Amino acid sequence: MTTYATPDCTSADRITKSLLGYGVLAGPLYVCVSLAQALTRDGFDLSKHAWSLLANGDLGWIQIMNFVVAGLATVAAAFGLRRALGRRLAPTLIAVYGVSLVGAGIFRADPAQGFPVGTPETTPISWHGALHFVVGGVGFLCLIVACFVLANYFRREGQRGLGWFSVATGVVFLAGFAGIASGSHGPTTLAFVAAVGLVWAWLATVCIHFYRALADTTA
Repeated sequence: MTTYATPDCTSADRITKSLLGYGVLAGPLYVCVSLAQALTRDGFDLSKHAWSLLANGDLGWIQIMNFVVAGLATVAAAFGLRRALGRRLAPTLIAVYGVSLVGAGIFRADPAQGFPVGTPETTPISWHGALHFVVGGVGFLCLIVACFVLANYFRREGQRGLGWFSVATGVVFLAGFAGIASGSHGPTTLAFVAAVGLVWAWLATVCIHFYRALADTTA
């Protein structure tokens, strides 16, 4: 029978559930804000430009805040997972991903590929642009490992569906990350966008699973 580490008092249970709730909200917030900008900002091409480029221009502050808020929400969800799961590795990896999102907002990506309008196709890499790639890469790799760690956990607990979903998410996101890191555009960029959506859906599903498990044990 599956057991979960749960706090003893009711107030602690509510805190854990609230923290897990941030993992459900983070993804839709990040995706909706990014897509709204991608579809409305002049010169942005979804099939060519990474969402990180939205941090540039007069409205760049919107995407910067989007990174920071989504990152902080992910860190909060990681703390909720730590409290509900009673294990440290996967929540720690997810927390690092959240911190990397905050870092990606602080260290803005360089303008490139004609965005914002008037930017040359190729531009020099600044110190903050380089750090943006570094913190993003570290965060992505930690999230991929977290998928496989939780896949193993779910498999041992008999949660085969969540186990396979975690494996699939890790594989797809790894492939998407490798594709976008290669510098190719077009289908690769769109595939990475789809992978980002999938990984947020995975995080929300995992948080909902532990939220319900906690609710069942305290009913």
